[in-house]
Amino acid sequence: MSDTPEHIVIVGAGAAGLMAARELARAGKRVTLLEARDRCGGRIHPLPASEFGYPADAGAEFVHGEAPVTRALAREAGLTVRRIGGAQWSFDGTTFSRENPRDPHDAALRAAVKDLTHDLTVADFLREHFSGPDHTRLRHAVERMVEGYDAADPERASTLALRDEWMNDGHQAQARIDGGYGGLIHFLAAECRKCGAAIHLGAMVTAVEENGEKLGVRCADGAVQICDRAILTVPLPLLREIALPAAVRAKAAAADDIGFGSVIKILLRFSRPWWRERREEFSDMLFLLSDETIPVWWTRYPDQHPVLTGWFGGPRTAELSHLDPQGLVDVGISSLAAVFSIPREEIARDLRAAAATNWAHDPFARGAYSWATPRTRAAQERLARADGPVLFSGEALYRGRDMGTVEAALASGVETARLILRG
Repeated sequence: MSDTPEHIVIVGAGAAGLMAARELARAGKRVTLLEARDRCGGRIHPLPASEFGYPADAGAEFVHGEAPVTRALAREAGLTVRRIGGAQWSFDGTTFSRENPRDPHDAALRAAVKDLTHDLTVADFLREHFSGPDHTRLRHAVERMVEGYDAADPERASTLALRDEWMNDGHQAQARIDGGYGGLIHFLAAECRKCGAAIHLGAMVTAVEENGEKLGVRCADGAVQICDRAILTVPLPLLREIALPAAVRAKAAAADDIGFGSVIKILLRFSRPWWRERREEFSDMLFLLSDETIPVWWTRYPDQHPVLTGWFGGPRTAELSHLDPQGLVDVGISSLAAVFSIPREEIARDLRAAAATNWAHDPFARGAYSWATPRTRAAQERLARADGPVLFSGEALYRGRDMGTVEAALASGVETARLILRG
């Protein structure tokens, strides 16, 4: 038996890739991480604290629900996961209202989904159970949640996958990591290196090739890593851009049954928190929802940073696909001006820093995060099997409740590593 440790190449140094690498390197495997970007983290993208007054997140920001893997890792890293409260407000085009966590339509929605035994798309579910004019508000609320929160297309999204979310009134405990997710990525990358894993940045993988009994993982610059196994942790749209052996390509086709959503995120730092100054009742506002072009905004509450973050998710983000970051910032300012009935020039004068990301335009993501269709669970089971030398991992393969989250990516990375270690 050879004393040479098994060499595993991991494509992508995001949360899943780094977590898998640490598990494998700790167990004595030779691990090489290939990352196309010039940084680790993937869709976790910290911005300079000098711009926003704190380490703002251009990508993932919130810790959703229980998130046991995320919280355990944060404790290891000496980071604090802080639960956040605050009020949710909505603007209907005329008036502001402080939303009650229990909408009058929630009981009807919960009753309809409680005993559902067969899956169907959200759009079909609404047509089947809530098609009448009396349910216009309910349909709008559900579609807004599916598109905005899940970045999903109601015409394809799974009703059963979203049932827990609806039964919980669409609200989960929300938290943030003090200092942002960037601290978690920095810790994981340092842990990987400490355990002997090699991390190559600027290494865009273009092909995984069979090389006798080994694999060759080829990069755009012509460099090739020869290995025993490869783990692909890239976002789903990028799987189509990597040349794969025929059997692996056939397996990867299952990814077509997993949805992948687009998100536009806009961060605006002002000289002062003018929204609190205009309305005293906004002092504890966390979320603000409307039907403006940028429909969701949130504050840093309970922190007092004068920053508003705009969010637009789902298929309708394509309507803004022609805009560059400055164009998105301008749309965000116009949306706020419409909601608060103040001149956009007045808002712009108070602006001190801005950043906008359309994740569909990111060449190494092509979107934000995954969501379930009625065929997703079967696709995940297929992709998660360790039935060859090429494995798949990432938030899209997580079969727990919070698919599409950092927790999902971390948990998937651990699970994939342990599949290899179990042999």
